[in-house]
Amino acid sequence: MVSAFIALLFAFAADAAKLDWPCWGGPNGNFTVDGKGLPATFAASAPKRLWQRSLGDGYSSIVTDGALLYTMYRRGHEEVVVAIEPDTGVTQWEYAYDATFRPGMAMEYGSGPHATPLVLGDYVYTIGILARMHAFDKKTGRIVWWKDLYKDFPRSTFMGRGYPVSPIAYKNTIIVKLGEHGHAIVALNPKDGSLVWQNQKFSNAPSSPILIKVDGQEQLVTTSSDEVVGLDPNNGELLWSHPHRTSWGLNISTPVWGPGNLLFISSAYNGGARVLHLAQSGGKTKVEELWSSNRMRVHHSNAIRIGDYVYGSSGDFGPAPMTAVDVKTGKVTWQDRTFGKVNMVLADGKVILLDEGGDLAMVTLSPEGMQVRWRVPLLQGNAWTAPTLVGTKLYVRDRRTMMALDLR
Repeated sequence: MVSAFIALLFAFAADAAKLDWPCWGGPNGNFTVDGKGLPATFAASAPKRLWQRSLGDGYSSIVTDGALLYTMYRRGHEEVVVAIEPDTGVTQWEYAYDATFRPGMAMEYGSGPHATPLVLGDYVYTIGILARMHAFDKKTGRIVWWKDLYKDFPRSTFMGRGYPVSPIAYKNTIIVKLGEHGHAIVALNPKDGSLVWQNQKFSNAPSSPILIKVDGQEQLVTTSSDEVVGLDPNNGELLWSHPHRTSWGLNISTPVWGPGNLLFISSAYNGGARVLHLAQSGGKTKVEELWSSNRMRVHHSNAIRIGDYVYGSSGDFGPAPMTAVDVKTGKVTWQDRTFGKVNMVLADGKVILLDEGGDLAMVTLSPEGMQVRWRVPLLQGNAWTAPTLVGTKLYVRDRRTMMALDLR
């Protein structure tokens, strides 16, 4: 009896430990969470609003370790890193620092910050629009270390609309994408920010990197301004590359990795979409392009894969209908203009989406079409930030407001 009770406690603790969203893309890095810890069914109608608070400008998404929420916003000429109580929306701590725009920066679509924090161990890591990186004690907000990445890595690709790439964790390092001059990709020591390794010369692009496994081999995949590359995450050495060009080098959306060793990449501005099949043997990766098409052009939102289909908003300056594409053939099976550009979270087959106009919805996506289960207007000002789902709690924001909802 005692041993069974202890086992039950360990199982409960394991489930509780999963109630986090530590980085860009969530616990799995792909905006999906499994069904463990989730209710059998989410609410069939609009969710309950738990709290709402003001929050300044910015597109940085919300991360959490289960104890506090972390994000970034702008206040005047300052950037602010903030830790928030998840049950009340009350600020636990915040830190502000000068982030005055450099001459020539084009910030008309939003002053940032753009990158998403990373929670790792006892610290939370942030990068602002001027590539200033901070490590904080996540409980107190005490600065552990900070770096000016543009100064520490001279002649990195300067992002004129603000640095947008989110840091990710790999083993005992933090991987950051900077671009060019032998430090296109760097790995830093989480404890003190010291350099572990630097590598590559490609020009930076706004998309954040992902970690994948190709036939058992760990790879770091990211886009540059005109190609997609696979790197060894232990040292940054090039494993493979493939062209993926778009106007102005604006490869923004995060690639999608899925079953069958298929990698989906999509960009707006004439970039289109393509799917690569990757196969690895003896440390060498074979890359085969299965298809490419300009009918699927994911701009700055995310795409998700369900079964053999990828779903996402396709378009840049004009309409951006929800689009379903067969990941193996590139055939577009349907498009739907119910929503503007959307960011999505996939939870045990349920899709929660937030469109740029601020409408939140739960939908079912299938090769046959999209079914809207409920839809509610929530936000107003350029809701371009991906939602964060932790258990049944959903956290959303735009450039003025942050909200917590319960999907039960």
